[in-house]
Amino acid sequence: MNKVLQLGLQSSVVQAAKFLVVVPFRSLRFGSSIVSVRVGTSSFNKRLMSNATAKSVPLSINNIKGKPVKGSDNDIEAMTVQELRATLRQAYEPFLLHVERLCNHVTMFFFFLQCRKLGLPVKGLKKELISTLKLHMDNSSPDESSGAEKMETTSSTLSESVTIKRKTRNQEEADDDYYGNDNGEKKVKQSTEKNLKVKVSSKEEEASLTIVVSSSNQSEPWTVLAHKKPEKDWKAYNPKTMRPPSLPEGTKSVKIMTWNVNGLRALLKLESFSALQLAQREDFDVLCLQETKIQVKDVEEIKKSLIEGYDHSYWSCSVSKLGYSGTAIISRIKPLSVRYGTGLSGSDHDTEGRIVTAEFESFYLINTYVPNSGDGLKRLSYRIEEWDRTLSNYIKELEKTKPVVLTGDLNCAHEEIDIYNPAGNKRSAGFTIEERQSFGENVLEKGFVDTFRKQHPGVVGYTYWGYRSGARKTNRGWRLDYFLVSESIAANVHDSYILPDVNGSDHCPIGLILKL
Repeated sequence: MNKVLQLGLQSSVVQAAKFLVVVPFRSLRFGSSIVSVRVGTSSFNKRLMSNATAKSVPLSINNIKGKPVKGSDNDIEAMTVQELRATLRQAYEPFLLHVERLCNHVTMFFFFLQCRKLGLPVKGLKKELISTLKLHMDNSSPDESSGAEKMETTSSTLSESVTIKRKTRNQEEADDDYYGNDNGEKKVKQSTEKNLKVKVSSKEEEASLTIVVSSSNQSEPWTVLAHKKPEKDWKAYNPKTMRPPSLPEGTKSVKIMTWNVNGLRALLKLESFSALQLAQREDFDVLCLQETKIQVKDVEEIKKSLIEGYDHSYWSCSVSKLGYSGTAIISRIKPLSVRYGTGLSGSDHDTEGRIVTAEFESFYLINTYVPNSGDGLKRLSYRIEEWDRTLSNYIKELEKTKPVVLTGDLNCAHEEIDIYNPAGNKRSAGFTIEERQSFGENVLEKGFVDTFRKQHPGVVGYTYWGYRSGARKTNRGWRLDYFLVSESIAANVHDSYILPDVNGSDHCPIGLILKL
């Protein structure tokens, strides 16, 4: 992914130090950060879009207590690469050591790191090293120094300010985004922001460095590719740029949304953004909810909170464990019929309120909350050998009558692209090889299409981020929520999308626009 570098140089009257070092400023790669350098009062901007297109831009830095490198051009040309590097190190070392004496260790680490990236590292082709050394010699000559000193007598004291913005994280290298609706989560260190200020001064010059560690994408972290093992052609999902234009007016369609709300009561109380506001913003026709966590006795009260126009709601609540699981379909289109569970006699699958099915004119809509395999994978066997097979048989039976749309929290990140840290979660519920194989065998290989992946084959888009790990701020997530459709209507899908900006749960809503 291209990194963007902004360089602002402002120059007016410059107070010279003992000599001036001019180094080539090649391209920088600071993640999603912005680097800004300011000197004086007037400015210009240069954008470097990638390493491939970056050009050299001169950057001036005051060297403190340095010594000019002496020698003719011929002497420099005759140097080996090793000799050139050693000479440049010797020239830069006094400046770095002077700063180091005045900095704490943390500040010096960031400063030294940035100096290395700003051209101070003596690396590159021989011709680049020669060019740098010649510039160093030219700018540290007695004539230029004395000229600068004359300027000093007619100007105010120079104040240099270098601001470097960069996002840094303290994170565990192991399983730092462990999924756990039902099986817990590992704690990780939270992302931090630091403001590090260093004042470097001597009798003859004063320089001020400000290093601000922050992110330029804090408000939209999902737009930054976050994956521990990305392939070269993968991109981050951005709903602002990756959604198709609206359907032409008059096109017959239905807009369905699904959301694991992780407790409906709490969500309805939110002032910042609630399920009701989602309806106003998205104007959906049907909303499917999972993990409502309400009891049968609460349903009528909850119905009173629904926005006007969505008069048809159908609720399935857990009776085996109160305040657990639960699904619902809320619609402004009245379905032809509604059923709860799989309808299998004597089945344990239907006691936890995990399935509601609504029949519409041209398709069946199944809203499901697939069981999590649990802490220590205690329910893995039940999940893949019983639940997945039963659900597969159920949807295939319905499909004999009309096409099926299967949606909800399916509790499986099917491929490595669907999870931030695949290597660290191979035995985590939701990403075990058994669950992923079962997902393929019981759904996809039975003729159902993953609509988001079909529309965005190389796009990293997540729908779940763990609360305690602070994963949402850094987009370290999982894609666990899906719209799967019968192959016969896959071509009718206009848009399958994610709304990562909607908070209120550890999952975000996803949507489907289906032409009828």
